[in-house]
Amino acid sequence: MGISEVFLQSLSSAFLLGALTVILLIYFIFTPSFNSQKKQKGPPGPRPLPVLGNLLQLDLKGPYKTLLELSKKYGSVFTVYLGPKKVVVLAGYKTVKEALVDYDDVFGDRSPTKIVHELTKGHGVLWSNGDSWREMRRFALTKLRDFGMGKRACEDKIIEECQHLIEVFKKFKGEAFDTTQAINCAVSNIICSIVYGSRFEYNDPEFTSLVDRTNRIVRLGGSRSIQMYEMFPSILKWTADRKEGFKLAAANKMQNLAFFSRLKETLNPQMCRGFVDAFLVRKQNLEESGITNSHFHDDNLLITVMNLFAAGTETTSTTLRWGLLLMAKYPKIQNEVQEELRRVIGDRQVQVADRKNLPFTDAVIHEIQRLSSIVPTALPHKTTRDVTFQGHFIEKGTTVFPLLTSVLHDPNEWERPHSFFPAHFLDKEKKFVKRDAFIPFSAGRRICLGESLARMELFLFFTTLLQHFRFTPPPGVSEEELDLTPVVSITLSPSIHKLCAVSQM
Repeated sequence: MGISEVFLQSLSSAFLLGALTVILLIYFIFTPSFNSQKKQKGPPGPRPLPVLGNLLQLDLKGPYKTLLELSKKYGSVFTVYLGPKKVVVLAGYKTVKEALVDYDDVFGDRSPTKIVHELTKGHGVLWSNGDSWREMRRFALTKLRDFGMGKRACEDKIIEECQHLIEVFKKFKGEAFDTTQAINCAVSNIICSIVYGSRFEYNDPEFTSLVDRTNRIVRLGGSRSIQMYEMFPSILKWTADRKEGFKLAAANKMQNLAFFSRLKETLNPQMCRGFVDAFLVRKQNLEESGITNSHFHDDNLLITVMNLFAAGTETTSTTLRWGLLLMAKYPKIQNEVQEELRRVIGDRQVQVADRKNLPFTDAVIHEIQRLSSIVPTALPHKTTRDVTFQGHFIEKGTTVFPLLTSVLHDPNEWERPHSFFPAHFLDKEKKFVKRDAFIPFSAGRRICLGESLARMELFLFFTTLLQHFRFTPPPGVSEEELDLTPVVSITLSPSIHKLCAVSQM
């Protein structure tokens, strides 16, 4: 290499180094997010790098794991930067409960991700804020209850769906199979009967495609490429996962619009069949009264229905799959559940009223929810105003992650936080006990609006399946070999697996 080439390379390197230094200085001096923390004495946290923030410290395969580790070092209220975005993380039962319940007016707004905002435009009931959210949540709660949520009518629908699910499981004649599709369809049918006014057959391609696309969207939402897009949207619009997510969401929108069109053709204001009918009637009445600027418009209907369908399917079906996997993993616990069911229920159909007489089974269901912790960080919240919380200043509009997994696995609240231990929910007399730190549905003003429905579904589906089947690993696989490592997306779901459902009746 000649002297001139060496000189030119040195000059080029020096120039790049100098340019980078200038950029860093400008960034530190003029980027308010990194300096406001010092000036306002915000929550502590690991020092962020320019642009990248704390990205290099995060395990993108399971970001919640990194946040749990950071909470041990920086305390129950700390700051991380996801790229250039500032996020305050809340960890532990006392802190999360204080924020979401005692300060619910401050921490009660939603902070939609970039891709969610692009898909929903601030509509719907899950990610919206302000008057639109209040109006949609109030209406949704009322109508979900009107159409059976938490009532005997809904219990009858779930019991009917249990029978369809049992027939599907029986077709495998004790051979190993993946329970995912059947459980997804069964749980989806409950929300379909409430939202659309009717259920679907499990082999209906229109129905199964809607279910499959919805679950795929949830999986994509937690992918590493989507996480990177959230941090750097201007340069990562090309990511394949984002394109696929938009394509799937567009197909779901078109399919729902087709459903709405058919429902409009047969709409009877005096006899609403489900949530969609009720929404259309309210919208029609407002328009006839001359009110044209209400929140009851087509976009809110479409996004709210998609919110209800996704939320009403994913979390409950995922929890049930964890439950069956854990029963196969821990056969002694499965034995105790089935013994209690035989002793208390016998061969008759389980009903919600039986819950109080099935303390061990109830404890097992709660422990499944606690251990699986399927929504580890909850959906992101946002502060509505400046606040000093536990001695830390948090600015208005700051994104907040309530780390629900830190509550459900809080060592100060649970005797064996990382073990499957149903005794967490039993007293010395083996009676069921509620635990304050059991908040899988979150808490405060953003608590899951379908909690009562989910609790009913989990109880009836789980007990009915355990009445009829014994769940075991596939041939050649031991209980110890069943993998409990979760697949991380927006939720934590079991890894792909098969189980044998051996008929007991």
